[in-house]
Amino acid sequence: MRAAYCDALIKEARVNSKIVVVDADVSHSVGTEPFYKEFPGRSVNCGIMEAHAVGMCAGMSETGLVPFFHAFGVFATRRVFDQIFLSCAYQKLNVKIIGADPGVTAASNGGTHMPFEDIGLMRLIPGSVIIEPADVTMYEAAVSYMANNYGVHYLRTSRRKTMRIYNDGAEFVIGKANKLNDGDDVCLTASGIMVYEALKAADMLAEKGISARVLDMHTIKPLDVQAVLDAAKECGAIVTAENHNVTGGLGAAVCEALAETVPVPVERVGVRESFGEVGTQDYLQKRFGLTADDIVKAALKCISRKA
Repeated sequence: MRAAYCDALIKEARVNSKIVVVDADVSHSVGTEPFYKEFPGRSVNCGIMEAHAVGMCAGMSETGLVPFFHAFGVFATRRVFDQIFLSCAYQKLNVKIIGADPGVTAASNGGTHMPFEDIGLMRLIPGSVIIEPADVTMYEAAVSYMANNYGVHYLRTSRRKTMRIYNDGAEFVIGKANKLNDGDDVCLTASGIMVYEALKAADMLAEKGISARVLDMHTIKPLDVQAVLDAAKECGAIVTAENHNVTGGLGAAVCEALAETVPVPVERVGVRESFGEVGTQDYLQKRFGLTADDIVKAALKCISRKA
């Protein structure tokens, strides 16, 4: 994932001399070392001083540069929330935030590096855009959008290998969900690593005679409200699945949209009232209920509520 991200960023930087990289001592961890080699004059390592780095990005944006700031997800959002909110967004500047290894993808780095609240924080910033790719294929579209559209953008991404979902050349439109499976009994709306789990869950539900639609909601803000409304009208039951707290994230965004338009039963698969902990990603997904089995259980419960 980190290699695909850096390749996409280098591609944009070759045609846009304003793009600069700002790291908080994570160039090796997040995979931006190739960018440093190709553009040494456009790469800055601020050390482990994330607030200072975001303030620097604000100043760079003020001069017309397009800074991409990198840190682990917890330090790219919660630690520097005030700087992003006031120095960047409030000043209407053009800063890109990349949060690595959100949620359980932090794995052995443990609870101190495991943000379950980063989407919730970034959703609160007026005008922000939040993107979470499910696999390597989306990076070119995501980075291109961020580089060529003004404002505060947050890219939430795992650093490691993920299951391949899309073929090369797949198309993505920021703000528009991708329908990966059609169905009319229940809609599974997922983001990031949970998209693969949702697809597995759809196959498991099919064995039970249940037709499950699967949406990759790769853009959490702005949410594709129309896709959610269509699912509500055509399926009558929605399950959200996210590598994040159910409060403030994708599940919350979907519930808010439905409460104002077409209320239907919703079940949210995600983290509830928990801090992170050390473990392998597989273990942590089971520990926090982020598996295909958990999505199936939620879908069956949600369908039963339709009546």
